[in-house]
Amino acid sequence: MPKQKVLFICVYNSARSQMGAALLNKTCGEFFEAQGAGLESGTINPLVIDVLQEIGIDISKNGTQRVFDIWKSGQMFQFVITVCSEAEAESCPIFPSVTTRLHWPFDDPSKFTGTHEERLAQTRRVRDQIRAKIDSFCCEHCFEQKI
Repeated sequence: MPKQKVLFICVYNSARSQMGAALLNKTCGEFFEAQGAGLESGTINPLVIDVLQEIGIDISKNGTQRVFDIWKSGQMFQFVITVCSEAEAESCPIFPSVTTRLHWPFDDPSKFTGTHEERLAQTRRVRDQIRAKIDSFCCEHCFEQKI
């Protein structure tokens, strides 16, 4: 059975969408092929690189991409998952033939304040929240594919 394609979208493709795609590819890579994109092009948040490295995922060589470039290329996805605020998610394009569109709002690590350690702890919290959501998603959708 071919892998289902999943697109994670956040504002700059710098944190939440990068974490979502990396975690899904690691957790359920035999069933899904995930990538991330942003409403705007940004640079990957170094704290995100660090917190994913802590759990054995290296995204240090990843680039960022704009969701509108993916949309214009005609790529098809079974799932589009927005991981930004509700207002930001409304700016996302509608992808043709998307089976399921989901919205999982998470805090934006680029907006965290405090010391380096405090921002790192907040980014870990978001990573763990995304990982828990990915685990639930995999349990639900991988089971469906095995039937």
